[in-house]
Amino acid sequence: MTIPTAVVLGPLSEIPLGEGRTYTVDGDMIAVFRLRDGSLRAVSAVCPHKGGPLADGQIDNRVVVCPLHLNAWDLATGCSQSGQPPITVYPVRADGDHILLGD
Repeated sequence: MTIPTAVVLGPLSEIPLGEGRTYTVDGDMIAVFRLRDGSLRAVSAVCPHKGGPLADGQIDNRVVVCPLHLNAWDLATGCSQSGQPPITVYPVRADGDHILLGD
């Protein structure tokens, strides 16, 4: 999916530090994570292995781990750390108290 303009997903306060939430944009499920350093990352919300909910996975400042089978992906590149297909990475940023997806 290509996002031509920035889409407001919701308030930044919806995502506590160290957690993720799933948003639906144009029919695609996108997991947005608010890392403990305050930065945001956005990736496909569906694990390519068995469809697990990646927004419910464990994160650090580098990877997300699927809660179903412990497969891991790099949050910046989408590359698998455990031999699975890559996931899509989306541009995301905060604008005041809003989460914006896209450029």
